Amino acid sequence: MVIIVDFGSQTCHLIGKRLRYMGIKYKIIDPCDISAFLDKNTVAGIILSGGPDSVYADGSVQIDKKVFSLGVPIFGICYGWQIIADYLGGEVVSGQKEYGPANINIVEEGVITKNITDNSKVWMSHGDSVVKLPSGFEVVGSTDDLEYAFVANYDTQIFGTQFHPEVDHTECGNDIILNFVRDVCGLQVSEYKIDTGEIISNIKDHVSDDHVICAVSGGVDSSVVAALVGKAIGKQLHLVYVESGLMRKGTAERVRQTFGELLGFDATIVDARDEFLAKLEGVNDPEQKRKIIGNLYIDIFDRESAKLVVSDKINVKYLAQGTIYSDVIESKGTKHSSKIKSHHNVGGLPDDMKLELLEPLRQFYKDEVRQIGRSIGLGKDVVDQQVFPGPGHAIRIMGSLTADRLKMQEQADDIVVEVMQAAGLYDDAYMCYSIMTGSFSTAVKGDARQYLEVCAVRIIESSNVMTARWSQVPYDVLDKIATKIVNQVPGISRVVYDITNKPPSTMEWE
Repeated sequence: MVIIVDFGSQTCHLIGKRLRYMGIKYKIIDPCDISAFLDKNTVAGIILSGGPDSVYADGSVQIDKKVFSLGVPIFGICYGWQIIADYLGGEVVSGQKEYGPANINIVEEGVITKNITDNSKVWMSHGDSVVKLPSGFEVVGSTDDLEYAFVANYDTQIFGTQFHPEVDHTECGNDIILNFVRDVCGLQVSEYKIDTGEIISNIKDHVSDDHVICAVSGGVDSSVVAALVGKAIGKQLHLVYVESGLMRKGTAERVRQTFGELLGFDATIVDARDEFLAKLEGVNDPEQKRKIIGNLYIDIFDRESAKLVVSDKINVKYLAQGTIYSDVIESKGTKHSSKIKSHHNVGGLPDDMKLELLEPLRQFYKDEVRQIGRSIGLGKDVVDQQVFPGPGHAIRIMGSLTADRLKMQEQADDIVVEVMQAAGLYDDAYMCYSIMTGSFSTAVKGDARQYLEVCAVRIIESSNVMTARWSQVPYDVLDKIATKIVNQVPGISRVVYDITNKPPSTMEWE
């Protein structure tokens, strides 16, 4: 098998996903656990992931140097490559920070660069760089700004990239990893398919005779979870949609229609708009917002489960929710990863929950969730719909959420969606939405000066949430969006367009 050493990268789990789809057996381990594998002859190769640390910083995550004398092929990615360079006599310094796309120029043909097209797009996310190669290493690929972007020591079979081949936005990434595991490590690759039947069977075995409340938001993840759990346990499933007032208009009706027609379930609609607004008003900190929302959702689900216990005298044991892996890792889901934000359904949950969580999609990515949804018969309107966050408009209003600002956000967001749909571009975008920035600028409306809020628009392309590119929407479409917003939404002075990729930005502003 291949050992993946996790130094805390947001995309470490994606390396495993790449290997899984190649039919390669792998295990993700903590760096401190590597010694347990040093004498094993079952290890065909080692991949060192990226991470948030600097190799020269006090307390940075390290690894046993014996790993480099095993004679096992090693591939270091970003921080993993810097660890290799530092341990083997190279030099790493702070500088040449890069976040987002770059083009790789192949300067040396070899087994690791086979089938790599020159000038392919690669994805960078680093603050440190290798400025001196260890002995025996050669450059096999460079970018315009970074000479040691792709390196190899063919004698020791140790390789490194400063970019991330595991992410979708690195065009040649799959080929690089394939070259390493198949041609360097000598492993046989095969095709992998997600077994939805096994997922359903596992849910059925786990739940047994107990009942499940499923939190449905109308989005892709919760809809797929609800369908999976419904197929597994039938009438032991109870769907609950919380009308928080923070979701897009018509969501409650869509939830009722989707599950009524597809699964024959009546979703319970809980009107909690006043509760959410009261709890969030005056709250500026985005982490606090997410935790308030997460806690309030749990309170409501507890109340609904108690009603079922009293009225129907059933045992409600589980809360099913559409948690996927990107939620987990961004909420500091591994030991050495950084906390990006507390997702309301992971880091925003209270410690004293009464219901046990049921999260059958926790190890999958968004593109895989869509694939699972299609395989169990969910329609395009459910599976391929745009992503909308669980906390809804609350995290698209910078600073305090008030009834007036929420109304502005709803109106602006409706315009973004409406114009993108009219232009035939809505289905091509992973997300398109407005943001109330909390910044103000001068406007001239009706020949009078007004000092009003700035609205931002974000439109992005992605497949699995871990990386994203801003969408190069035609100027005339952006012009229509901006014109309509400033004309039709009182309180907005101007519209700006967010052209930042992930990384360094996140999908949402909060």
